[in-house]
Amino acid sequence: MGGAVSAGEDNDDLIDNLKEAHYIRTEVVEQAFRAIDRADYYLEIFKDSAYKDLAWKNGNIHLSAPCIYSEVMEALDLQPGLSFLNLGSGTGYLSTMVGLILGPFGVNHGIELHVDVVEYANQKLENFIKTSDSFDKFEFCEPSFVVGNCLEIASDSHQYDRVYCGAGVQKDHEEYMRNLIKVGGILVMPLEEKLTKITRTGLNTWETEKILAVSFAPLIQPCSTDVVKVRTVQLPSVSIGTLQDLTRICIRRTLKNTINQDKSNGGVPPKTLSRFKRRRIRRRRMDAIVLVDKQVFASRISNPFDNNNNNGEDMEDVRRDDDEKEYNDFKPEPPLNLLREKILSLPLPEPLKLYLLYYRDK
Repeated sequence: MGGAVSAGEDNDDLIDNLKEAHYIRTEVVEQAFRAIDRADYYLEIFKDSAYKDLAWKNGNIHLSAPCIYSEVMEALDLQPGLSFLNLGSGTGYLSTMVGLILGPFGVNHGIELHVDVVEYANQKLENFIKTSDSFDKFEFCEPSFVVGNCLEIASDSHQYDRVYCGAGVQKDHEEYMRNLIKVGGILVMPLEEKLTKITRTGLNTWETEKILAVSFAPLIQPCSTDVVKVRTVQLPSVSIGTLQDLTRICIRRTLKNTINQDKSNGGVPPKTLSRFKRRRIRRRRMDAIVLVDKQVFASRISNPFDNNNNNGEDMEDVRRDDDEKEYNDFKPEPPLNLLREKILSLPLPEPLKLYLLYYRDK
């Protein structure tokens, strides 16, 4: 599923294409997509395909196409402080983007059938927290993942404001899914080959909207012949942060506000240099038709880039080197992490600074 937009050269280019095609329509969704590099959730050998609008699967690891995730994020209408449940949470890519919008007082849970995929998602989450500058630009609701079949969630589990299911839902499971959301909540799922948005308007009333045609693998049924088996999958508990953690959130928020105020007082910050894109080199073979004394002669003009001309290959190598040099000369320096610099400059003990930085590597 996918292929609705052109491939990008990098993550920002992909997001530009999704915006142009109106898959991304709101600023909050755009910011979340730009903050998380899709390629970070690919295995290294497949990263060349990360910016194509295509689904990717390797073993149990799976990512939906960017256009699908865009529609899902827009349909969920995410707000700070809401609770979110991701059924079939996979690599954690979507859950991490959602966490950037929910903020530190939201709830961000995921359930995934495969143990190895949950381990993969936790590894990617740890890498994001430790190394991504986006972590310091947002207030983050860290996702929690559990292993299990989403059709076996314990009946006494709490309901959520927002729920997404990343596998095809059969019609006879629709009511089960709808009851996972609170009154006023939104459920987005593939239902009968349509990405469907269901809003719960009352205890027993729902509104349904078909978003677009999709093709998803169906939900895997529980491996049990016992029809009266008690549902055993326990979702993560909803816990209140400690006073220490809440204090860290408040300190970081205050420092961010101070930084933004300093920027405002100093005038409009300089514009970021536009992203430099490498030129694509195309070799063309040149043919000529020559008219001499009313006679027509077809002739091939020697081309330095002809495949049969070794000098052409040398010239192409030189041009590629020039392009590489030009790219490096114009490539902008990575932006300074102002929040990190501010924390490191505080007259505090080093262990406290590290705590405020979430023990991040950079």
